[in-house]
Amino acid sequence: MTDRLDDDADDVTRRATGLIHHPYQPPTAFAAPMAGVFKASTVYFENTAAMRSSRWIDKSAYTYGLHGTPTTFLLEERLATLEGGTHALLVPSGLAAITLVDIALLKAGDHVLLPDNGYGPGTRFARDDLARWGITMGLYDAMDPASLAAAITPATRLVWTEAPGSVTLEFPDLPALVRTVREHAPQAKVALDNTWGAGLAFDAFAGAGVDLTIHALTKYPSGGGDVLMGSVVYRDAGLHAKLAWARARLGLGVGVNDVEAILRSLPSMPLRYAAQDAAGRGFAQWCLGRAEFKRVLHPALPDSPGHAHWKALCRAAAGLVTVEFDERYTAAQVDAFVDALQRFKIGWSWGGPVSLAVPYQAAEMRSLPTPYTGTLVRFCLGLEALDDLTADVEQALAALSR
Repeated sequence: MTDRLDDDADDVTRRATGLIHHPYQPPTAFAAPMAGVFKASTVYFENTAAMRSSRWIDKSAYTYGLHGTPTTFLLEERLATLEGGTHALLVPSGLAAITLVDIALLKAGDHVLLPDNGYGPGTRFARDDLARWGITMGLYDAMDPASLAAAITPATRLVWTEAPGSVTLEFPDLPALVRTVREHAPQAKVALDNTWGAGLAFDAFAGAGVDLTIHALTKYPSGGGDVLMGSVVYRDAGLHAKLAWARARLGLGVGVNDVEAILRSLPSMPLRYAAQDAAGRGFAQWCLGRAEFKRVLHPALPDSPGHAHWKALCRAAAGLVTVEFDERYTAAQVDAFVDALQRFKIGWSWGGPVSLAVPYQAAEMRSLPTPYTGTLVRFCLGLEALDDLTADVEQALAALSR
């Protein structure tokens, strides 16, 4: 009886071997609207010579799942084309893209410059983490190229730009900022946070002349508010070696199911971007008629800071609008307004189907003097009907007088 049980156990094990090493391979010629999803940590090699000679860095072969699969390579190539670059790398978030650029391009003794109206977490990383590694930072007024020129030092190796500014949406003269760096710090690279532009609003490389872009794919490329991912795009082969190997050493990988989600959403991004652009412009115009708002910030508005720069460079605008409340309203009253919104949800990020609203205090966000004295609220327009959104804001404004 024991011998029979042992034979049965051996037969079960052999069945497992047969399942794992089954000889059937499906035909490779399969065409469909969506590309296949390839998941792997281990990647097989035909022989040891192939294992030793395979290179992932130029996308000529696969070596390990962390370094790329057909699915991740495909998204990287499409993103490079979208933004006008020749190389792209995927990372777990937009912030990871910023920190990868910092880590790959800077060393102890170097100096990095950031716009004072830039993305807060990127500034905090430079201030709190790069500083511990002997890398100094400085801030400049993005609306004044002379401020950038004055902030450059002989040690400056990286200059960050952002168009428009985070939350307050001032649109800088990007070509002028790039020219300033080329003149005063030819040794430095210029990086652009291109999340707002999404590769659609303007040409970051041919139009603005930057060296590399980062993009929070979490926003418009995802479009669903359910994926975290970022990218770095550039044209220079020397940059590729630095950035790609730094990503490999840091072990920054992305989930292939998330890549699949972005590949699925990417073809509709121009349509969604155009819809949210139209909604943002319509919403901004409506806000101009409200006495509660001291200022309405949107690059397409003639009175918004940097409108002329936006008009000269851009063909579109994202669905973001920021309003500055009149000083007669306290921060607590503005919070009550945001709490009273129903269609607009309270939450970070943007680019998804649901409209969002977040209050800010400009003085808490800036180191340089700021003209904003009232409480700010940034609205992120989703895909709801514009009339429903303006009606929601109108009813919530009643909370100001309660």
